[in-house]
Amino acid sequence: MQVFRRQWMGYMCALAVFLLNVAIAPSAWALGGPQPELNAPAPAFTLPTNSGDGTVSLSDYQGQWVVLYFYPADFTSGCTLEAKRFQEDLAAYQARNAQILGVSADDVTSHESFCDAEGLEFPLLSDEDGYVSRAYGSWLTGRSLRHTYLIDPDGILRSRFLGVRPPIHSQEVLATLDELQHPA
Repeated sequence: MQVFRRQWMGYMCALAVFLLNVAIAPSAWALGGPQPELNAPAPAFTLPTNSGDGTVSLSDYQGQWVVLYFYPADFTSGCTLEAKRFQEDLAAYQARNAQILGVSADDVTSHESFCDAEGLEFPLLSDEDGYVSRAYGSWLTGRSLRHTYLIDPDGILRSRFLGVRPPIHSQEVLATLDELQHPA
């Protein structure tokens, strides 16, 4: 009976999350909080990076598209797969004048190790206190959520991905980037 009760509670919690995210909450809300508005200036930020440049700011990429992706933790299976896919497609992003920036609550040392271990050639930013993750509605229980935002060369938020599937996510982002750069 106890096992049944726990399973039932698990189903009820999943239903509550679904209702909050899809059926009841306005479209500008996700599990991590209020989302920044599309077609409005993206929240500005400056965060420490593993790349040896000290810090990275959104304004550093004025004139470029930015793929700002949030992820829970370095060295976890889903996050590693997602980062590897972005790395595999890095040349395609560069050809589209797009910079990839990864953000998690891990510290700079962890990011350095993760980039070295996985051969990542794009910056990972350390958001240890979750300030930037919160600004993007991507923070829950001390971790960044798996969300991605496309920001245009003028700093305007053009698209967001909240239901990220790591194996195919980079290709989805590239397809959306193509649609935004070359509208029909």
